[in-house]
Amino acid sequence: MAASVQGSAWGPLRVGIPGLCCRRPPLGLYARVRRLPGPEVSGRSVAAASGPGTWGTDHYCLELLRKRDYEGYLCSLLLPAESRSSVFALRAFNVELAQVKDSVSEKTIGLMRIQFWKKTVEDIYCDKPPHQPVAIELWKAVKRHNLTKRWLMKIIDEREKNLDDKAYRNIKELENYAENTQSSLLYLTLEILGIKDVHADHAASHIGKAQGIVTCLRATPYHGSRRKVFLPMDICMLHGVSQEDILRRNRDKNVRDVIYDIASQAHLHLKHARSFHKSVPVKAFPAFLQTIHTE
Repeated sequence: MAASVQGSAWGPLRVGIPGLCCRRPPLGLYARVRRLPGPEVSGRSVAAASGPGTWGTDHYCLELLRKRDYEGYLCSLLLPAESRSSVFALRAFNVELAQVKDSVSEKTIGLMRIQFWKKTVEDIYCDKPPHQPVAIELWKAVKRHNLTKRWLMKIIDEREKNLDDKAYRNIKELENYAENTQSSLLYLTLEILGIKDVHADHAASHIGKAQGIVTCLRATPYHGSRRKVFLPMDICMLHGVSQEDILRRNRDKNVRDVIYDIASQAHLHLKHARSFHKSVPVKAFPAFLQTIHTE
C-alpha cells in the first residue's frame, strides 16, 4: 500500500507508508464504499436512501464531508461504527473552517466567521451549543469522547492566522501549520477511537505534517489560478524559482526540483511515522487510513 497524491501540474507524487496501516479492512467494506453515492448525488438522494425521517444534523455533516472532503469521507466510512458519527462531525468542523478563507471576499468577514467557531467551541464545552448542525454534532462528539479542547482551538487559531494569505517563508512554517491543523485533527481522531498512546501520537504528528505538505503541493494549481503561490519561499529561492514560474506552470528542471524537495520533506515525515509502526496499537491504524490507498 502507498499513499498516492496528484501534484496536478507536475505529475503524480507518491509517498509510501508500508508497515503502518498495512492491514486491509475487510473486502466487504470496500464493496460498500464502491456502492456509496458519488459526489454528484444530491443531499436529498442520500436522505431518501436512508429512509423517511432520518435526515438531521448527522446527515448534514456526512453530506458536507462527502462534497468537500471526499477522501476523508471514504476513509471515515471504514472506521468502527461506534466512532463514525463523531469523526464525521470532527471532519465537518474542519471543512467549515477550511472553506472560510476561500468563501469570503474580505478578511474582516473571515475573522467574524472564525470568531463564531471560537465562541461555538467555548459554548460546546459549557453544554450550550448553538443551533447549527456541525456544532450540535461536534458537541455530541465532545460529550461522548471527552475530546481535548486544546486541539480544537489549535485548528481554529491556525486557520485564523492563515487568513493573511501570506506565502510560507520556509518549510518549517508549513510544517507548523500542518501540525496545528492536520496533526491536531489526527490527535482528536485517536481520542475518538479511545487511543491514548505516545507512539500513536508521534506517528500522528509526522503523518499530519506529511499530509499538510502534500496538500499544499496538490493545491498549487488551484492557488495559481487565483494568482497566489504558497510554496515555501526558501526552497523556491534555493532553486532560483520565482512566483511567476509557478503561476505559469513552468515545468523546467528548477521548478521540478522545488516540487521534489518539498515532496521529499513529506516523505521524510512518513518514514518517521513508519518507524513507530511496531509500537502503535492496531486499534489506532484506522485513524491513519487517509495516508494510504489500495493499488
